[in-house]
Amino acid sequence: MVLLRPPLLRLHREQLWQRLGKVASVAALVSAVLLLGAAGAGVSSFLSPEQQRQPPAILLDRHLDPTRVGRQALLQLERPEVSAPQLERSEADTLAFEDRWIARVDVEAFGAEVHALGQRLLRQEQEAGQAHLEHLQRIVRGSDCLAFLGLSTMWLAPNPLTVLALGFWAHTRFTMVGHHSLHGGHNRIDPTRRYHSSRFGSRSLQRRVQDWFDWFLPEAWGVEHDLHHFKLSEDDDPDVVENVARTWQGTTKKWVMTFLTLIIWKWGYIAPQTFKEMKVREFQKAGKPLPEGFNRRAPMTLLEAFRMEGRNVFSSWEMLSQVLLPYLILHFVVLPLPLVLVDPSLNMLWNAEWNLLFADMLSNFLLFACVATNHCGSDMYRFRRGCKPWSPTFYLRAVCASTNFQHGGEISNFLHGWTNHQIEHHCWPHLSMLSLSRGQQELKEICQRHGVPYVQEPVWVRLGKTIDIMLERAKMRWFPEAWEREADLIPER
Repeated sequence: MVLLRPPLLRLHREQLWQRLGKVASVAALVSAVLLLGAAGAGVSSFLSPEQQRQPPAILLDRHLDPTRVGRQALLQLERPEVSAPQLERSEADTLAFEDRWIARVDVEAFGAEVHALGQRLLRQEQEAGQAHLEHLQRIVRGSDCLAFLGLSTMWLAPNPLTVLALGFWAHTRFTMVGHHSLHGGHNRIDPTRRYHSSRFGSRSLQRRVQDWFDWFLPEAWGVEHDLHHFKLSEDDDPDVVENVARTWQGTTKKWVMTFLTLIIWKWGYIAPQTFKEMKVREFQKAGKPLPEGFNRRAPMTLLEAFRMEGRNVFSSWEMLSQVLLPYLILHFVVLPLPLVLVDPSLNMLWNAEWNLLFADMLSNFLLFACVATNHCGSDMYRFRRGCKPWSPTFYLRAVCASTNFQHGGEISNFLHGWTNHQIEHHCWPHLSMLSLSRGQQELKEICQRHGVPYVQEPVWVRLGKTIDIMLERAKMRWFPEAWEREADLIPER
């Protein structure tokens, strides 16, 4: 049982150095703050002048669609559906001051412009696929370099360099490689089909390890994330941070849970929540009723998964054996185990364990800071009813319920995991990352012409606003239901 003995209880001649190294590793969080802050301040783009002059590109067909909109119907769309003029409403001064922009927006015209831009992006991406493929390959090489740096130095005493490399490796693999692959963003540009949405990380441990090895199942994340995109900021959206925070009662608990969320977000919430949504989908396909007392809208945390044993769509052992334990064992035990052969004293092994642990905390923090904050804050909207995909309202919600971080070139985009293009991504989920960059400025100009708020702030400002929501020091806005475009809404059951 030597391997299980806590390292701090063992005496070693370099014990002081080891402890200082662990303290320095905690400073990696601060280093990440400085890196992202510098990225947000602006870094020169690595895109060639020729690439920057090319118009953007986008894809509009999906392999998964929770609203069951036919793929062919989506491909045949040339512009958003045009419906009858909106009904007359009360005077604009009945709106809250911060909502008065709504009264001045021609939603149909706005949606038509955004959709037309998407069609142009689609054509351009099909014509210039090689540039998009080369861009993806640069992203993958950058992520692989971080992996090499982190894994080759993890035997050293805990240090910021190793922790940052390992943390950003997991972060970039999630936000850029896995995320956009499962959206179909690489389907048109990758002739090898390695990053095709139908194959990437698909339903085997081998492909999970090879393509996107993290705390959750890639296929489960795909199901859950589709709901997020097509139910954005509704109560059926599984990623509404405000709904998760409401389950925390008491000021002390809110502070504690807010802190824990920043460092255990992936295995404490994403893993069980995505697994739940995948199992619900399986129940629906099989025509089976959900267990009595099961509430699909309720957030599924790791603790809740154990509490609901017998009343859930999965057992706790099913989640542990299929989702959490494979990553825990392979990443934290098998991966550093060969160091025992090099150093039988286990010093290198324990160094690696600490580096992996700190890096995991960092990757959780980076993911929460760059992803959970994209749709959270007192200036972000929520909605009571669903809307039809690709309708004018769909595009309006993609903008007013999302926020971008600061841009500053490819290094900035890389450090943010391309989440600084979240508005563009929600308008056109199938964009390649290069297309997101190319289309950003034109979409921003469309929003300015139509008076639609295009929120863009540094990631740390958005993190502060998100924490305010979590602590209930602020609330998100509800979009005035009377001002919704009825033709775009899904009829209530």
